Amino acid sequence: MADPLTLGLDAVAGGIFGIAGTALGRVAAFFERKQTFKHAQAQWSHECRLHDLNMKARAQETEMELALAAQAGSWAGLEASIKADAAIGKASQWVINILRLVRPILTLVLWLITGWIFAKTQNGAIVEAAIFAATAATLWWFGDRAPKPSGANGSR
Repeated sequence: MADPLTLGLDAVAGGIFGIAGTALGRVAAFFERKQTFKHAQAQWSHECRLHDLNMKARAQETEMELALAAQAGSWAGLEASIKADAAIGKASQWVINILRLVRPILTLVLWLITGWIFAKTQNGAIVEAAIFAATAATLWWFGDRAPKPSGANGSR
């Protein structure tokens, strides 16, 4: 049979090793949870970046769709204007001459008003808007007024 002192020392040593093992397990669990939290944080960060990129892509897609719709509307307006101009048909020569003078007179008046705004206002935004409007109107009014080719069938 073993000596009671040896048995007591074995029990104490076993208890110390048991407590040390538990402490090491707790320390290891702490570092494991810390690593798991870092991993989850990195995953959340990645998901946030991915969500932001998706939102930006959707916003850009919507912006492109709006630009395409605006462009299609602009072309439809120009087409309607040209068809309305072509639908005048036969009229007396003086009516046709007056109709042909409307755009040049309106353009001259528009540019005179733009010059007056430029001379009178100190607000750059108003001047920029007036110049933009005058330029857009001028190019729209005269943009497709080139002489038509004269051929046997009217094609180029």
